[in-house]
Amino acid sequence: MSNGTFNANILCAHCGKEIPSLPSSAHSVGRRETCPSCDGDLHCCLQCEFFDRSAYNECREPQADRVLDKDRSNHCDYFRITQNLNQRNLSQASQKQRALADLDKLFK
Repeated sequence: MSNGTFNANILCAHCGKEIPSLPSSAHSVGRRETCPSCDGDLHCCLQCEFFDRSAYNECREPQADRVLDKDRSNHCDYFRITQNLNQRNLSQASQKQRALADLDKLFK
């Protein structure tokens, strides 16, 4: 952390690329902030540390309201951007993009 920015190798759930810098507080990711690489929403369930496909409403925060579009920006007050993006958080488009990149590596 320096100069008011926060970066701990946070990856975009939409494209899988690293997000260069974010505001100093993980809680201050604005609802309208987007990934500079793909323009995907950052304040969305897929980017949240509480997102869990196996949990009720796919969220481990019991007080959070249900959100239908997990890959779209929302108004959730419990949102915290995750520093541990894993395969289950990635959107289907991102998973496809990564799979194609892995296939390309095999044939090079």
